[in-house]
Amino acid sequence: MATDGTMNWTVVVLTCQHKDSVYAFQRELDLRQQRGGLPAGALLLTVADPQARLGSGGATLNALLVAAEHLSARAGHTVVTADVLDDAHILILHTGRDFPWDSCGRAFCWLPVGGTHQAVESPVCCLDMLLDCLSHQVCPGSPPGVWVCSTDMLLSLPSRPVMSWEGFSGVRVLALPGEVSYATRHGVYLCDTQGKVRDIIYRGSEERIRPAVLPDGKVPLVSGPVFLSRSVSERLLQTHVTSPLDGCTYLGMDSGAPSLQISLFLDILMCLCSDVSESQFISEERPGSTSPTGPQGAAARSARAVLWRALRGIPLTMEYIADGTYDYMTLSGSEHIRRLTKKGGQKETLSHIESRYGVSEDGRVINSVLEGTVRVAAGAVIQHCHLQGLLEVPSGSLVSGLEATSGSHLQQLLLSGDTIIQGHRVQLGELKLTVYTVLGANDDLEASCEESTFLNHSWTDLYERTGIRPEELWATSNDNKMPRSLLDARLFPVFQPRDGAVGLEGVSWLASGGPGTLEWWRGTWRLSLREVLSLTDQEGELRWREELFFQAARRRATDTLRVHSDHSLLPSIRAAVLGGQQGELLSTLDSVAAGSSENLGVAARTLACIADVLGCMAGEGRGGLRSGPAANPAWASAFGLLERRDLPAAIQALANQRSHWLNRPDLLVRAARHYEGAGQVLLRQAVMSAQEFVSIGEGEMPPLGEWQEVECPARLDLSGGWSDTPPIAFERGGAVVNVAVKVDGRRPIGARARRIKEPRLLLVTSSGGPDCSVATETVCTTLQELEDHCQPHAPAALLKAVCVCSGLVIFPSQQPLEQQLMQRWGGGLELHSWSLLPHGSGLGTSSILAGAVLAAVYRSTGRTYDTDSLIHAVLHLEQTLTTGGGWQDQVGGLVGGVKLARSRAFLPLRVEVERLSLSRDFLSALQQRLLLVYTGKTRLARNLLQDVVRSWYSRLPSIVSNTEQLVSNAEECALACTDGDLSKLGACLDRYWQQKKVMAPGCEPAAVRSMMSALRPLALGQSLAGAGGGGFLYLLTRDPQQEEAVRHVLSSTPGLGDFSVHSVELDMEGICILQQSHRTRKEV
Repeated sequence: MATDGTMNWTVVVLTCQHKDSVYAFQRELDLRQQRGGLPAGALLLTVADPQARLGSGGATLNALLVAAEHLSARAGHTVVTADVLDDAHILILHTGRDFPWDSCGRAFCWLPVGGTHQAVESPVCCLDMLLDCLSHQVCPGSPPGVWVCSTDMLLSLPSRPVMSWEGFSGVRVLALPGEVSYATRHGVYLCDTQGKVRDIIYRGSEERIRPAVLPDGKVPLVSGPVFLSRSVSERLLQTHVTSPLDGCTYLGMDSGAPSLQISLFLDILMCLCSDVSESQFISEERPGSTSPTGPQGAAARSARAVLWRALRGIPLTMEYIADGTYDYMTLSGSEHIRRLTKKGGQKETLSHIESRYGVSEDGRVINSVLEGTVRVAAGAVIQHCHLQGLLEVPSGSLVSGLEATSGSHLQQLLLSGDTIIQGHRVQLGELKLTVYTVLGANDDLEASCEESTFLNHSWTDLYERTGIRPEELWATSNDNKMPRSLLDARLFPVFQPRDGAVGLEGVSWLASGGPGTLEWWRGTWRLSLREVLSLTDQEGELRWREELFFQAARRRATDTLRVHSDHSLLPSIRAAVLGGQQGELLSTLDSVAAGSSENLGVAARTLACIADVLGCMAGEGRGGLRSGPAANPAWASAFGLLERRDLPAAIQALANQRSHWLNRPDLLVRAARHYEGAGQVLLRQAVMSAQEFVSIGEGEMPPLGEWQEVECPARLDLSGGWSDTPPIAFERGGAVVNVAVKVDGRRPIGARARRIKEPRLLLVTSSGGPDCSVATETVCTTLQELEDHCQPHAPAALLKAVCVCSGLVIFPSQQPLEQQLMQRWGGGLELHSWSLLPHGSGLGTSSILAGAVLAAVYRSTGRTYDTDSLIHAVLHLEQTLTTGGGWQDQVGGLVGGVKLARSRAFLPLRVEVERLSLSRDFLSALQQRLLLVYTGKTRLARNLLQDVVRSWYSRLPSIVSNTEQLVSNAEECALACTDGDLSKLGACLDRYWQQKKVMAPGCEPAAVRSMMSALRPLALGQSLAGAGGGGFLYLLTRDPQQEEAVRHVLSSTPGLGDFSVHSVELDMEGICILQQSHRTRKEV
């Protein structure tokens, strides 16, 4: 069964030849399932071959039996029943024999491929490439049955093959194209014109292979994937109880049956080929299959007879994928190096490199930590190493599994290219150690020494350089049937009885020779490469690779944070938590944060990353929502240290408190909230650097009782919003185009202030005009009543924050409020603010109102300012108020007309405003086409802001890319305005709305979607104002004066609720000072 084009496996079985590999390989499968690479509900099984050299057919039969047994047990049966195959989709993967260039075999050979869209950072191995190909391209759509495939090759399919599965029954094999010359060393299907397989030719001559050539001039290679339908799977399963095939299964072994080697292709599938007769099948010699005349000849003939009776007559068809490629992983070292260094691979994969300039573009570094200067030439590979420079790896070389200990020996080994140096983790009884091997990339491992080389030179060269004799490498009892090959030469020193384990110096001597060391070499325990591979501690090898993987990840995380990289750490964080490495990662992040006193932006992002670690530890969807309060008293001490800017002590205090919150998902989420809150403290301090650009002068103080009144327009953001939001504004840089507007002919935002005799603060807020009778009054007579000025939901919080941030009042202070007011201003202050706009309008109300109130207070206390200072003062004020937010709102309402504002990517945060010079005709056309529609939906901007900042700190790729597009769209929007091009402006508005939805998913309510859809025929472009989620919709209509047309369309659209249409007038002045007055105030 396939879901969304992905195969939903019932069972995935991985077979392996070494019993000691089962636990390690099972863990690898489990990790892939936890990362999402395998279906969550799939049963994962790692099955060791019950006997050595079982063959692909025997391993398949044993794996099928184990899968059926587990499914039977799950279904409540007490015996194995084939009924469990009825709706099962089973995948059997064979790891095959040892691979000399990777101690964990071909399946777990890492490739220089990055999972760019991985949710969890992880290596891409041959197994992963194969799983992806099978699960997404080959197998979807197939009926219940069994897919079988070896992991000893790489399949590449440019497109998903089209295969018909309707009514399918039998066996289907996949074939990929190959040259005739290549096929002589491989297997080929010989088919008829309908795709029915007539024969399988294995390592045949060119003459014998030529009849298999297809019209494209290629031959169909035996390429791995085989599908057995449900009925065929049952018939094959039934053979496990029949001698001698029972010797292929663990049940047979446990029952004392002799082992038997059979081939999937040359035994099981061969009996289905139409051109093969019974006598041929049973008695014919076939390369790659058990000889019917050898020591196991009788058992082989008997097994073939059983297979013939059980399976003959089942249709075997071939699916030829003409545009696919097939890469079998041979024992050739040079081929493997070319495979890793071919074009298209990544230069650096899951590694940390101190001197990146030392790695050639065509060199490869995979899962390694390179310290100092390590040069990697083109065509060279370093994998699974921790090395220290100075070191140079020449072209054609492979260095694998080494730890930075013997640099001089390693460099001596690498004096010439085409060298392969490996460290193998092996287990000899209770002894675990690392064995080092050195080989030439061009050496033939299996050829006889007379026809092969060692270190790319003749064996005679080795004998002459070192004094080694052939009989010291190969046992004299070796019969002539097995050639004296490099694979079996006991070359490599492992252990010296007197000195212990042998390091790289042993193989260094083999490469360079020299007097005085031959006797030492003779006195060591030595192993051949074949023995080394058979003794590999694969669990230890995988653990070493994992340690390197996480060590490199922590170092990359440190670099990412310190250099302000846009690389997302979330995949790496998830991997660390999944691998149980969260403690080490948290310690690393603590260190980065504590050392960032000079760069609060780095420290704030690091704290956000710690919050992400805690959130991942809690588990997806567990422990509650990430957004929430962060003022638990237990964290107060650490927060106090942050406020006092003692960052190292604060980070330590946070870590100490964190240790008490790690044992439950809900506590972890709450701890994450507090780390985000701590990050907000640092972000606030960083943004407050904008105060550097606030310049307030001294002027003449107006008379007592004289009102200073200001009014401001609202703003419409035309493009670039969100790029002005800290930390984006100073880490990426922001650009916004917006316009100041009157709504229904009025400037909707205002404030007024006057000095009064009484030494108190009278703070009045209203949602109507300046003379609105419905207002809220707050009186402050003591400093304690200003303590909640940084709590945005406190009564008159904005006005209180203005009193503190404007310098009207010094807080905190030992001097009482009454004395401060009398001493500095000769009395108190009455301060009024109002807005005619609904809450959550999206028109920048709160920030513009803050600017208006600041201006009124400055004027009433005899101080001077300019608009630039007001813009930066509002930034400072909003951080004090802890509402956060960007700078575009105050720019939009305080500066008249259409403008392009920018901030650069550094601290202190400075906003630069450019008023666009636009023609009168364009301004007139724009005003006649701009309309506002109140959607009736209230916007929840604070939640949106938290989510956007969290996503930015996580550097989600979609957010990083979208932020760049926001800025570029703002520049295009400004150009459209200066060019007087309404159509281009409309396109910018539409594009901007799509960008807003990427920044804040969920900001488009269904009713708004319906509204915008209905208005699309009338509009050149449209968007919700501000962050979205509700408030006002603005649109640029195709034709002028479309207010009634818009109202008519919306009235005719069902389900929109309480909307209203409002006229827009461009405001070219911005903040305005009204005529001073001596209006009498209402007595309190």
